[in-house]
Amino acid sequence: MASNVTSGGVLVVDFGAQYAQLIARRVREASVYSELVPHSITAAQVLEKKPAAIILSGGPSSVYAENAPTFDSAILTLGIPVFGICYGFQAMAQGLGGVVSQTGKSEYGRTDLDAKSSKDFYSTSTITKGLDVTW
Repeated sequence: MASNVTSGGVLVVDFGAQYAQLIARRVREASVYSELVPHSITAAQVLEKKPAAIILSGGPSSVYAENAPTFDSAILTLGIPVFGICYGFQAMAQGLGGVVSQTGKSEYGRTDLDAKSSKDFYSTSTITKGLDVTW
């Protein structure tokens, strides 16, 4: 069966998270079409699907792990809103030229957020005003 994200649909990029299917289902439960796609999808393939948004799922790896899944960082230049969850956020940070620092231990749950720039979203958004902890 051919798959087509229709205008307004969401692509969920699967980096191997056990909950990637759940993410796609929750998007559909919000009455928005979603499609789970492999992390090997290219920017050209994303453009063909014409999604309104992209979610980069989590995964069992660290971006520093040997054979960690990668993705076409050109996807981040397409002008489509992208939301990264756990590993997906790390992959997005690296794809945008950022540095993901290792803490020496695995982390899950609550962690401190330290926004370094007064120009970034976290320090200027009324949504995140005063936010110093993230999950």
